[in-house]
Amino acid sequence: MRSYPLLIDGQVRDGQGWNYVVRASALIADPMGAFGLKRALELGERDPGEAPEEVIGRCAFGDRRDSAEALEAAARAFPEYSRTPMSTRREIAADFGQAVCERAEDLIEILIAEGHPRRVAEWELRGVIDGTCPETMDWYFSQLRQHIDQGKRQLILQRKPDGVVCLNPPQNAAGSNSALAVGALLSGNTLVVKAPRSTPLSVMFLYHEIVAPILDAHGAPPGTLNIISGDTKEILRQWTESPLVNDVMFFGDSAVGLKVGKDLVTNGKKAILELSGNDGIVIWDDADLDAAAVAMCECFYGSSQVCMVPKYAVAHPAIADELIERVLGRMEDIRPGMPEDPDVVLSPVLKADRYFDCLAEARQGGVDILCGGERVDVEGNRSTEGFFLEPTLLRVDGMTEARTLTCVREETFFPLLPVIVPAPDEVEGLLDRVIAFLNANEYGLRNSLWAKDPAVVDRFVTEVSNAGLLKVNESHIAFAPVLATHGGTGRTGGPYGEMNYPPLRTSHLQGAAVVPAGTYSEQDLIDAIGLPQRTVG
Repeated sequence: MRSYPLLIDGQVRDGQGWNYVVRASALIADPMGAFGLKRALELGERDPGEAPEEVIGRCAFGDRRDSAEALEAAARAFPEYSRTPMSTRREIAADFGQAVCERAEDLIEILIAEGHPRRVAEWELRGVIDGTCPETMDWYFSQLRQHIDQGKRQLILQRKPDGVVCLNPPQNAAGSNSALAVGALLSGNTLVVKAPRSTPLSVMFLYHEIVAPILDAHGAPPGTLNIISGDTKEILRQWTESPLVNDVMFFGDSAVGLKVGKDLVTNGKKAILELSGNDGIVIWDDADLDAAAVAMCECFYGSSQVCMVPKYAVAHPAIADELIERVLGRMEDIRPGMPEDPDVVLSPVLKADRYFDCLAEARQGGVDILCGGERVDVEGNRSTEGFFLEPTLLRVDGMTEARTLTCVREETFFPLLPVIVPAPDEVEGLLDRVIAFLNANEYGLRNSLWAKDPAVVDRFVTEVSNAGLLKVNESHIAFAPVLATHGGTGRTGGPYGEMNYPPLRTSHLQGAAVVPAGTYSEQDLIDAIGLPQRTVG
């Protein structure tokens, strides 16, 4: 059983107690027994040394005092760590990327134990790897410092670290998303990471076993990295009020996150928000329908409890019927199962009330429910007590009223994909209408397009301004070196949202003009503030 204490100011401590992590497949198979085992361990009613193999780890949690000391340690370490040469920070980045590759299977196994189907866990880790690969790191560091020679002087543009950065990762994908905060270290910030109490193990593993040893090996001062866990509301309130905190990276629901962001800005702190997603995928009349159908079925990864999967589709009416048939054919192979099963992508959905509310609203609005609509157990059998939901496909005829439907307008955190088919009276000027439809989305994480016509592709690339990333004729959820894995506009990233490059988002741009001593004469100084000489010819 893995055991991870808190890490504060370079010292480990047990905190105020332990959260025990029971394998998700055990919770699915016997929820009452697994939960009872977890509680018995946490209450001290059972000896941890005799815990069965279903218990895969324990992680310490702390209180307000632990959190305050972590902030103080990070603030003390910042002046020294911020002077770390860029060459050393590049080595830290390279070592982290290499270590993630070497420990990939360990991290995947922990994600599986936390409930991520293997295919989903592998996809998540691919994002971490592409986000830390040499091509990405080269681009990052090229942005942190640039030199321009202008006559006798040198102009320097450099990004300076903000200071103490705090990370609150999401409960549903804590480990992989928490890796973003490593970027804050690369720009010279110090870090406080809060592991969620519900899924702490992957975060603790990543930072205890990978990040901390790398920082130690490169001589980072104690307090550069601090790892805590505890009550989320209390810790966020503390971060918001503390004068020691500069930036907060917050993952969560849009309604909660936008309020958190407002409170942070009001208190003079930078809010870096990763909130809900409601991604659109467009399939044009000349698209490769087989490939597009595969991309549309990416909606069901993690039962759509992933912010960056496609949440609605717009299908050109000329190919809509054929496309829908191909998607339905592929959905026949999407089934529930234990997360260890390499063919499974569905995850349990514990809060399904909104799913059934959306379906009821859709039925009332005349939407066709083409498949799905019921709870199922781990074997795929319909059951009112099942932990899974059937993958669900809807057909919504007409774009004009589509946004009035919750299943189109809002992020749906369950396996449901509405396919919007423009009505006959919407075909004229359809390209303009579809682009406007995407740009009107209140969220803005990713969009994708399937089309062959270069003119159509160019219109989308040029005119779709909503979201942080646009994918064309490729996987909606795939990652790519250099392109940020996260970041968006609107209700996804807040009023300052954009593609999220953590080394840039947790730093600020500063300029400098440097002239060697004795270079300028008195007349040069006088001329420097007068009108420039222009040659007119």
